[in-house]
Amino acid sequence: MYTLNCGGKLIVLHEPVVMGIINVTPDSFYKDSRTENIDAIVALTKQMLFDGATFIDIGGQSTRPGSERLSADEEAAKILPPIEAIIKALPRTLISIDTYHAAVARQAIEAGACIVNDVGGGWFDANMLETVAKYKVPYICMHNNKSLQHMHDKPFYKNITLEIIDYFIERIEACKAAGILDVIIDPGFGFYKKSMDNFRLLKNLQQLKILQKPMLAGLSRKSTIYKTLDIPPEEALNGSTVLHTLALQNGADIIRTHDVKAGKEAIILLNNYKLSD
Repeated sequence: MYTLNCGGKLIVLHEPVVMGIINVTPDSFYKDSRTENIDAIVALTKQMLFDGATFIDIGGQSTRPGSERLSADEEAAKILPPIEAIIKALPRTLISIDTYHAAVARQAIEAGACIVNDVGGGWFDANMLETVAKYKVPYICMHNNKSLQHMHDKPFYKNITLEIIDYFIERIEACKAAGILDVIIDPGFGFYKKSMDNFRLLKNLQQLKILQKPMLAGLSRKSTIYKTLDIPPEEALNGSTVLHTLALQNGADIIRTHDVKAGKEAIILLNNYKLSD
């Protein structure tokens, strides 16, 4: 069991939870997740909360291969109005801001977000860890190759699981030194990994529990699923549910997904399966 202090709200992770994805961007790889209309974003948030989401993750720029890179100012202009609208309409919503810009994280927290989700793991912006520590919010630290320009390169791992554990040992220490109280680790499925790397990591995910930190798994409709099955992302719900179930069995505490209802159902069914012993 883990606890997270989300802007003064104590969240107890006594069982896995769902983080719903909202992309405030026109170029996310999964087109059905894209929306820039404020009313539609609030409505989608409401539906995700009804379907069982604990957290709502809002991102203002895509991190898919070849996507456009936005400045901090451009990204902030996209995400601040939706965050403010959600907090006004649904004030108890626990919003995660998906950004690697420290300035965007700061403005999002001041607008009402209470978690920072950083694909950069603190490497892409030297001010990120200090900013998160200042606001005392949980920090989702993702594994990557420390390079924004090359984060989708395909590397060679001798032992991907051990190399990722080593990465997080260093990052957790860096977060602690900066003053961050709550760290969530994200092994970064799809980032700087080949498809078989992702499957191998998923198979050995339980080994990351040695780090004694809550773990997020972001597998929803990713290329490991749709390229393996030779289908478009729009048809990858079943594959996402299968991999989410495996991640949950292997120690994931948070499932980050476009499909909240399916993710929540996987958690409920797996919990009942375990209770049947």
